Amino acid sequence: MNSNTSSNQRITFRKGHENDLPEMRRLFTETIETTCRNDYDEKQRIAWKSGAENEERWLKVIKEQYVLVAVLHNKIVGFCTLDQRNYIDLLFIHKDHQQQRIASTLYKQIEDKAIEQNSMSLAADVSKTAKPFFEKKGFHTLREQLVSVNNVHLTNYKMIKKLI
Repeated sequence: MNSNTSSNQRITFRKGHENDLPEMRRLFTETIETTCRNDYDEKQRIAWKSGAENEERWLKVIKEQYVLVAVLHNKIVGFCTLDQRNYIDLLFIHKDHQQQRIASTLYKQIEDKAIEQNSMSLAADVSKTAKPFFEKKGFHTLREQLVSVNNVHLTNYKMIKKLI
């Protein structure tokens, strides 16, 4: 039996709650530091990771957005959020769990939720690192954007996918 399919390796997906925030914020910063290293320089990663310090924003995410988490051995290995029924705000997967279909499973559940809520499309502001994933899911780029975080410029992409 392949160890990835054994019962002790089973990933579960559930709705996120406030108690998940410390782990989500840690996963956010670790993923930016490791997975995004080839696409953003150190100064950019530091600026981007500073978003984890905004406790008010993270509380708003958990209270106002539809949040899904992927859990393995009682540890969050990924999460995705849906804001305003049609905007993917956050999608982050632990560096040790990339390429295991976790992002695809989270994304599919988020897309299903958007369709259930009668959304006509999904939008996201996507990093250079995540752009190929979103393209594979049927998103197309509306425009490249230059965003400023703590006076540091980062490139991302406004992307959209028609659902209906």
